[in-house]
Amino acid sequence: MTIFEQTLTVNNGNRIPKLGLGTWKIADDKVAEAVRQAIKLGYRHIDTAQDYFNEAGVGEGIRTSGVVREELFVTTKLSAAHKDYDSARAAIEGSLAKLNIDYIDLMIIHAPQALGKFPRWRALF
Repeated sequence: MTIFEQTLTVNNGNRIPKLGLGTWKIADDKVAEAVRQAIKLGYRHIDTAQDYFNEAGVGEGIRTSGVVREELFVTTKLSAAHKDYDSARAAIEGSLAKLNIDYIDLMIIHAPQALGKFPRWRALF
């Protein structure tokens, strides 16, 4: 089994590929090709964030990779500026629109302490 096929199982039983492509500092107009090449090499976990400003390009790379969406694991991160339910929900919908994919596998709060204390969070969906 290659590293690309290895996964970790989280508490709810979902599996996350151990190795993922990080897209930090890859410009939006360059990242689609990087994503396509990584998927061609065997990557199945792609990581981006709202604060990377490249979700549109990441989504393009995913959609044009030739691999069905269900075989990929996509992580993105909620900008730390969103500290309330309505703002967070709108930002997540914005990520879905920019990525232009049906779902996000893992949504993380990006550096939650970076801009101060977060209120008690509740499930968004």
